[in-house]
Amino acid sequence: MTAAPLPHVTVIGIGADGWSVLPEASRTRLCGATVLLGGRRHLAMVPHVDGQVRHAWPSPMANLPDLLAAHPEDDVVALASGDPYLSGVATTLRRHLGDRLTVVPAVSSVALARARMGWAAEETEVITLVGRAPDVVRRELAPGRRLLVLSSDETTPATVAATLAEEGCGASRLTVLGDLGAPEESRVAGTAAEVARWGRHLPRLHVLAIEVAGAGRSSWAPGLADDRFDHDGQLTKRDVRASALARLAPRPGELLWDVGAGAGSVAIEWLRAHRTCRAVAVEDRPERACRIRHNAGRLGVPSLEVVRGRAPAALTDLPAPDAVFVGGGATEPGLLDRCRDALAPGGRLVVHGVTLETEQLLVAAYASHGGELTRLAVEQAAPIGERFTGWQPARAVTQWAWHKPTVLGGER
Repeated sequence: MTAAPLPHVTVIGIGADGWSVLPEASRTRLCGATVLLGGRRHLAMVPHVDGQVRHAWPSPMANLPDLLAAHPEDDVVALASGDPYLSGVATTLRRHLGDRLTVVPAVSSVALARARMGWAAEETEVITLVGRAPDVVRRELAPGRRLLVLSSDETTPATVAATLAEEGCGASRLTVLGDLGAPEESRVAGTAAEVARWGRHLPRLHVLAIEVAGAGRSSWAPGLADDRFDHDGQLTKRDVRASALARLAPRPGELLWDVGAGAGSVAIEWLRAHRTCRAVAVEDRPERACRIRHNAGRLGVPSLEVVRGRAPAALTDLPAPDAVFVGGGATEPGLLDRCRDALAPGGRLVVHGVTLETEQLLVAAYASHGGELTRLAVEQAAPIGERFTGWQPARAVTQWAWHKPTVLGGER
């Protein structure tokens, strides 16, 4: 079936200060368009043009291709806030239009917010909560960090303030920068504890600036303390988890399968390594799947996808991974072969086992395919009686780590 022809679209960024400050070239382009797209607020900023057809963005945006296809030969211009590629509609349009897209940015709300706060770009992290769970803020918290949050609405500051307090950062200073660039621009600031009491009496359109204070509990290094995870005992413990992640080697944009995920600790730490990392946790037991989602939110990576089911059957429709961790169920017939086959060239597989049966399987896999076979034995100091201290061993873990060859014949 042939895809419907689509128009070329020019997206013009417009600030809260509106039509009057747009460059002359942008105004001429807007007035000359036969079709004008945009949010209702943006469309209202542009003077009436005789004969010009105007459409507000469809709801849901899944209907956008139909709207574009209705104007294949028209001169189409779209309006967007500030920089259209900054959590804006240009990214969505690019997926549909490819090279049939031109973007003319204006000053972004982020640039205005940095100017108002006096913060350098290289010292500031930008987080968007538009269409995303507020828990993503948790990953970014560390003393002294400067964060700019693109808020969803007027309730965002109170939600973020409560999150900061939970993470031990209640002394952080929050500044709500409302309607940046508009005549009614506003600014209000306070600690997280104060902001939590402000309720909804804030401008809907704003950027939230955060100066993080307090000890915080976050670290991006692998091996978070075991008590950061809610679990029923099925948890890849801290030291062996750090070893597994070192071999899984998370990289920006890559996808991990965490098979037999238990508490989801490996997938969660994979996601914390970089905000563009992706992960799927595969877990058969419903109470554990629920626990994984809870842990992911509390640790700032609510994007973790949880798939209920038993591997290898549950892996059938998943996107191809860059790395696979098998923390449980390795003896399921065909599971390791399925994981090895799914990996792209250069992909990484790490499997843990604590039973003799799993260890025998991993020894055989090492003999057949090479890689790295390691036995991890961890002991921790613990009281013996009332006066003494001794070593308390945990179960030894056999770890098989394997890289898929990048060229044929490169195995071992």
